[in-house]
Parts: sequence; C-alpha cells; structure tokens
Amino acid sequence: MSLDSVRAFFAENAPDITVIETEASSATVAEAAAAHGVDPAQIAKTICLRVGEQAMLLVAGGMSRLDNRKAREAFGGKARMLGLEEVVELTGHPIGGVCPFGLKTSLPIYCDRSLQLFAEVLPAAGATNAAVRIGTERLAELVGASWVDVCQ
Repeated sequence: MSLDSVRAFFAENAPDITVIETEASSATVAEAAAAHGVDPAQIAKTICLRVGEQAMLLVAGGMSRLDNRKAREAFGGKARMLGLEEVVELTGHPIGGVCPFGLKTSLPIYCDRSLQLFAEVLPAAGATNAAVRIGTERLAELVGASWVDVCQ
C-alpha cells in the first residue's frame, strides 16, 4: 500500500518523476547509496520526530545528525524520535521506506539545509527498495516543507 500511495502522489503532483525500484535493499543510507551509485550524503533520509504533542518529519542529508540544541531552537522544544510503530502508523510507510510523499497522516515537513549540498537527492519512496531522484528545491516545494538548520 505504501509504495502505491507514493506512486499516486507523484502521478498527481509530479508525473515526470518515476519511482525507482532496486533488487537490493535501500533501507539504510549505506544500502541506498550503494544501490543508486551515489555518495551517502546525497541520500535524503526522513526522520520522524515529536516536539511536545506535535509529530513532524525532517528530511536531511544521509550523513547528517540531528543537533539537539539547533532543533530545540528551531522547533521550540526538545525533539524526540518516534517509536517504530508510531512511525508506521503516522506515515503509512515501512521503516526503511519512510519518506515525505503519500503520507497516511498530514504532518509538518521540514528540510534540513544539509540537503542543499546537492542539486539532486534520493529519498526513499515508500518501500525498502524504492527511491526517487529529485531536485532538492523541488522536493521541498512538492511536500510544502520549510527549510531549517537543525543538523550537525
């Protein structure tokens, strides 16, 4: 279902973008980089967070790490990672395929400035072996993301 919701999202919002499925898993940054022949930093990982009662998604460069101080300043409170079951429940995507496209629940989405090192990035696409190649600015525009600087 998750891969289908991502395909439907692109069919409606960006029909020129094709979901790429690989034989190999792309569930981790390292696996995704190897499967697509890119630098791990070019993989756009989606991190599911909660600040207070608000759940949100943060899309960041594959080698970036959340900076707690920056996140607290940007989001107005301590950011905590969501549990695996809550991630699946809110996004509708399996762990390793979580992305900001075709979400089950409408969530605020943020893109970290670490993505801007590349003109094009590869986020997951709703399955552990699926991704898309997309321009960094277009990614943010398509999902209505706000830009933040919250990673090291």
